[in-house]
Formats: sequence, C-alpha cells, structure tokens
Amino acid sequence: MSDAPVILNADHLIAGYIPGINILNGCSMEVRAGELIGIIGPNGAGKSTFLKALFGLVPISEGTVTLAGEDITGLRADQLVRRGVGFVPQSNNVFPSLTIYENMEMGAYQNHKKVTEQFDRIVAIFPVLGERRNQRCASLSGGERQMVAMARALMMDPQVLLLDEPSAGLSPIRQDETFIRTRQINKTGVTVIMVEQNARRCLQIADRGYVLDQGTTAYTGTGRELLVDPKVIQLYLGTLGA
Repeated sequence: MSDAPVILNADHLIAGYIPGINILNGCSMEVRAGELIGIIGPNGAGKSTFLKALFGLVPISEGTVTLAGEDITGLRADQLVRRGVGFVPQSNNVFPSLTIYENMEMGAYQNHKKVTEQFDRIVAIFPVLGERRNQRCASLSGGERQMVAMARALMMDPQVLLLDEPSAGLSPIRQDETFIRTRQINKTGVTVIMVEQNARRCLQIADRGYVLDQGTTAYTGTGRELLVDPKVIQLYLGTLGA
C-alpha cells in the first residue's frame, strides 16, 4: 500500500460541536488508496467526531481535509457523497418504514440511473439483502440493519467509506460477520476508515491503525504493530491485547 497515492489527508483538524469547545485538537491522518484504516482509543477521545468532521457533520475551525488532492474542508455531506465519500453512522442508520431495496434506492438518490447496476453488484457481498429485498427494515435485527446501512452507503460507488462503530451493540457472531464484510468491501477497491470499540478485532483486519486520545493522534502504525505495542496494550487494549 505504501506505493499507492494518498486518497485522503486530514491535517491538524481542530473541531467541535460548540464554538470554542474543541473535541479535536490537531488530529491528523494520511490514508492511501485501497487501505483499511482502523481508529481506536478510549471513550471521549474524539473518534466519532473525527469521522463526522471528515463528512461535514461537525464544523472544522482549523486544519484541512483533502480528497485525492482536492480541498474538501467543510463541504456539506451531500457534496461529499457526490465526490465519492460514503458514511455509515453508528445508530439510526436505516429508514425503518422502507424496504431493503427502497433503502438502497435512497443511497443512489443523487444518481438514480445507478440503482439496478449497483444493487446487483452489492448483493454479491450481502446476498441476504437480495433474497429479502422487499422486507421492511423495521422488522430486521441490529446486524441486518447494519448490513443495509453499509450496502446503502455503497450505492454511489464511493472511493472512501467511513464506518462509525459498525459492530456496536451486535452479538459476537454478528460482529465477526461485520468485520468480514468490511474486509470484503475493502478488497473490492474501496478505501475504508473505521472507528471501532472492538480495538483488538479492528487492528487484526486493518492495514494501519491510529490511536486517538484527547482529540489528537497518540500512536500510529500497522495493525499488527499496534496489537503488540506495549504502550498501546497497556493504555488502550488492556487484557484484549495480551
């Protein structure tokens, strides 16, 4: 991956939900095309805020974000989707009253001509969604809703996919399925940036990882390096890293 071009770069981001109260305090990250990046850290470290800032949902007061060399700092979410960035929030990430297929149609709202082609391609990764395309999402389990949310975000064929805590609240079996599918999505050529509470499992599948603490980058390295780093184990992984 070291020879791949930089697809997304965040440089010293300072951001927060309320003016003057910063959650991010100079957070930086460089992501190369095709990578799977894992972001871990303690609660309140700014992990989800970082993703939301990248996706235009939290105002950035200082710093820049570039996508393939183009400055995208502060663009609206719909503008970012058009430029090839997808985002899957942790909760409230499907339309419960709509069917699976209708949810995925909404994912391609900006380019409805893509719906049939993209749906057929994406259900190759999520075959159960094709089999149950007419089922309303209100009747789905948490793991099934997570599948729909990820599939919908792929409908615009993004270059970069942002995942916020995709395994949160799922059973161990569903968590494993989520990590497997995340890797499958990445292998199709989509660059993935994933915030995860299950730090050990996240680092196992990540090409590289970033540890955030108090709104800044505390450590970075390959997933394997961080898994065995004594300081990372002691401070952030605990017995999970042993």
